[in-house]
Amino acid sequence: MKLQKAQRHQVKLRIGLSGPSGFGKTYSALLMAYGMTNDWGKIALIDTENNSASLYSHLGNFNVLPLGEPFTPERYIKAIQVCEEADISVIIIDSISHEWQSKGGCLEIHEQLGGRFQDWSKVTPRHNAFVDAIILSKCHIITTSRRKVDYSVDKGSDGKTKVSKLGMKEVTREGYEYELTVNFEFLNDNHLVSASKDRTGLFAGKPEFIINSATGKRLIEWSNDGISLDEIKNEINSSTTDESLKTIYAQYPHLSKELYPLIVARKEALESLNNQIIPNEQIIQESNPQENEFSIK
Repeated sequence: MKLQKAQRHQVKLRIGLSGPSGFGKTYSALLMAYGMTNDWGKIALIDTENNSASLYSHLGNFNVLPLGEPFTPERYIKAIQVCEEADISVIIIDSISHEWQSKGGCLEIHEQLGGRFQDWSKVTPRHNAFVDAIILSKCHIITTSRRKVDYSVDKGSDGKTKVSKLGMKEVTREGYEYELTVNFEFLNDNHLVSASKDRTGLFAGKPEFIINSATGKRLIEWSNDGISLDEIKNEINSSTTDESLKTIYAQYPHLSKELYPLIVARKEALESLNNQIIPNEQIIQESNPQENEFSIK
């Protein structure tokens, strides 16, 4: 455990877009992604919405990965891995709601296990693995999620049942928003959004607006401000002890997937170097027995 100076480093964006069907989530996500990459070929859209991505093929030559049922967490994770292996820069998951509330999703898995509270102990780790795949991805990720009206059913003072409208609620497990860099909520079918959560400070408290490619450009400029991955790699390659390698790895948890193989490779190189030095010292000692005896005395 060691104190260290706070410093800004480059990050991978985790952007959320939520709203009812038809509010423009897919279209907005594609425009934002293009603003982040300026290259349609570096964008991949994981499509769970019955090939809705094809409606926007006129925008550019982006990649599509159709994902049908069952919408298990593991199939989403595999889709993310396929995009990563294809050297994609921005992954759009459209949408994550199916992983929670569709055929094969977490709610159905829980029901099939018996629907008891204790059955969540088997479902939660699978959902958490899906969220971790998003958080730890080496790509920028934009997720869309549906929103629906949330109601509460209560009894009034007269004993009659009363249904109250609480507002709009995202169709995914509660708490997902906390993992995001920015979460945009669509306010109406005119495609206006506001930021319900914003770690960048670019959108919070600002007037509602329509997402376009300029939104993505502002986000990528913000994410690139700070220590780069190349600088961290140089720091790893110049490390000479296991302790310094552990310190670097702990300092950048969001880059653990990228840094782990580099850390391991550097550690193996150091071990190999140490193994070469030790035999050389032994050879010197064996070839100069008198000098060794003198030095011991």
